[in-house]
Amino acid sequence: MQRGAYGASGAGGAFEPLAFLQQPHTGLRIVSWHQSWTDDLPLCQLCGVGSAPNCVYGPDGKGTQSHPNEDGHFCSSTECCFLYGVFNGYDGSRVASFVSQCLTAELLLGQLSTGHTDADVRRVLSQAFDVVEKSYFETIDDALAEKANLQTQLPEGVCLSAQTQKIAERLKALEQEVSGGATAIVALILNNKLYIANVGTNRALLCKTTSDGQNQVIQIGRAHTIDNDDELSRLAQLGVDLVRLRQTGLISGQSSTRRIGDYKVKFNYTDIDVLSKAKAKQIAIISEPEIHGGQSLEGVTGFLLLMSEGLIKALESAHGPEQVNQEIVAMVAAELAQQSSLEAAAQAVVERVQRLHHDAYVSGRQRAPHCGRHEDMTLLIRVVNYTLADGSLTPTQGGRIYPVSVPYSNHQSTSKTSVMLSLVMPAQGTLTNGSNTASTLEGDTPTAGQSPTATLQSTNTHTQSSSSSSGDGSLFRQRGSQAAQPDETGRVPPYVDFTQFYRLWGSDHSEGQGLSGDLGPQ
Repeated sequence: MQRGAYGASGAGGAFEPLAFLQQPHTGLRIVSWHQSWTDDLPLCQLCGVGSAPNCVYGPDGKGTQSHPNEDGHFCSSTECCFLYGVFNGYDGSRVASFVSQCLTAELLLGQLSTGHTDADVRRVLSQAFDVVEKSYFETIDDALAEKANLQTQLPEGVCLSAQTQKIAERLKALEQEVSGGATAIVALILNNKLYIANVGTNRALLCKTTSDGQNQVIQIGRAHTIDNDDELSRLAQLGVDLVRLRQTGLISGQSSTRRIGDYKVKFNYTDIDVLSKAKAKQIAIISEPEIHGGQSLEGVTGFLLLMSEGLIKALESAHGPEQVNQEIVAMVAAELAQQSSLEAAAQAVVERVQRLHHDAYVSGRQRAPHCGRHEDMTLLIRVVNYTLADGSLTPTQGGRIYPVSVPYSNHQSTSKTSVMLSLVMPAQGTLTNGSNTASTLEGDTPTAGQSPTATLQSTNTHTQSSSSSSGDGSLFRQRGSQAAQPDETGRVPPYVDFTQFYRLWGSDHSEGQGLSGDLGPQ
């Protein structure tokens, strides 16, 4: 099979029609089917994927899907390496589907070996992205040429002739065929080293469980948007008008400054206002990945998360951007402690984000105007030396996970992120600072009016039992086994910081209730 003749199937290795053959003597057009190059590659059993389609809410809070799901993903392995990817398509799924299949073919059919150095791996990854995009554009060459030819046949001014209308309809169909693009986040594990290749606005998080049972959360790379100073510097060197770019915030309808496909920003960029001043023959919106690694996974216990932009934006819209990484990690850790499969854990997290986003919209509170819709959401979880639960517990349902920081011992590095305990709080109700200490272990959420201390006490007990049942309680284990000694007043030093908890709970529930955002023990 020649380059550029890839079938545009999804990550599941479906069959795709690659050509229409004219049958001699009959004139019938017979579809020729070919099997994907990657159909025989085994799926990785160490990962699970959850997804949800886009949704637009009506005034009654009911959601409808506005377009077919445009995300894609893959999770494949060979004898020497593992490959994972999440792709966020836009203006159609063609590019995401094409890339999710063909990138696998460019990386797992003998191109990588255990003898490769870090520099070799980065080179192979970069070349793979370049080859795949060029191959994609080859598949739409004929359509682009026909489109350009038809545009020259359109008469100037308004003309409603039958021929003109026919040309206009054909141009519309061709535009749908060639438009669209995708962003990508790809993870490769080779020689027990992790490499991340990022193009655009998806995200990779690595969560490590430290020796004292805490979670260290690392975001690998940054989104390629105008909020990225390195990207702004790159665009400025190419002559892009940064003042105009900052004003619009978007380039041809998208926030990403790197993307795969999207012929408009690659070939017709002079017609795009914010790119019109770019230097001649200098493509500003590139598909070159930013590559990180290899990072050794030797001795690491935890999990890797690959998230599409839609998942990130949905949670940011519901709760603000400050704690998104910590909240996602807390949700994943909670579900891994309760689910018996990675697929179930990933899907449960995605569905939780869906509920949080919907609840924020129907609440009518501060975040509601940001939550009128969300895009397709995809989450890929890849565990690293991690033991799953036995599935005997009930998955968590609804409720926001509020961050409560458990600090590290003094000898630990201050650069580590505090562990975020899974505190499932009620969707409604007033928070008070009473002294009620009744356990809510029997229920899913505390009752209205119950103190946050009681909530931590009961919910954390549930979390501890969940972790124990999985055979791995490291994610939620507290500091050491020695009890803290009371001071002269008979009190023990606090080891849980509720600052973020009170701030977020207060901001979520103060509207219309006369509460301040500084709730906490007085």
